[in-house]
Amino acid sequence: MDSNETKTGTTTIGLVCKDGLVLAADKRATSGYLIAWKKFDKIVPITKNIAVTVAGSVSDVQLLTKYLKAELKLKDIRTGRETSVKEGANLLANFVYNNIRKFSVLPGISHFIIGGKDSTGFHLYDLSPDGSIVEVDDYISSGSGSVMVFGVLETLYKKGLSVDEGVKLAAKGINAAVQRDIASGNGMDILTITKDGVKKAVSKEISYKLEA
Repeated sequence: MDSNETKTGTTTIGLVCKDGLVLAADKRATSGYLIAWKKFDKIVPITKNIAVTVAGSVSDVQLLTKYLKAELKLKDIRTGRETSVKEGANLLANFVYNNIRKFSVLPGISHFIIGGKDSTGFHLYDLSPDGSIVEVDDYISSGSGSVMVFGVLETLYKKGLSVDEGVKLAAKGINAAVQRDIASGNGMDILTITKDGVKKAVSKEISYKLEA
């Protein structure tokens, strides 16, 4: 199957907590009505302190995250300092802006949530498919399951929650999406970004196999 034709029917979440950030996503990638992959990682560590969630055309999000990793590593080497989260977010937003506007038989649709830690604290940004960028101070969700997630977050999110509480809330949000959104499912990944950097908190697969 050509990955250019494969899109992630997705649920991704970003939460701002008092002691860090939480990023979460389901694991299903779809191509039309076909479940193309059941173990797709939709949260990509970019540096030791920055990670992104991905949604959209698989080939596009994979290529853009590779570009981002390479460019930030080169930038760190050239400047002799760690790139800020804002710099990384702006660079990725430029990639998205140019990607959606270039001529292509297949539209390069991609949506990212980028979170990270730098010398000024923790930052979370929403990068829409048109290349626009918005800093988020509470929570954000993207993908086909986001409608369900926002219902959970609007009800249960509160300012000042801890990262541990954020992990539990993100799990509830992903669970709500996979129960109702046919394009989301097969498990969840949850990453935390704290003073210790990017860490995987949850990686859970869900099997739908019936025993004969």
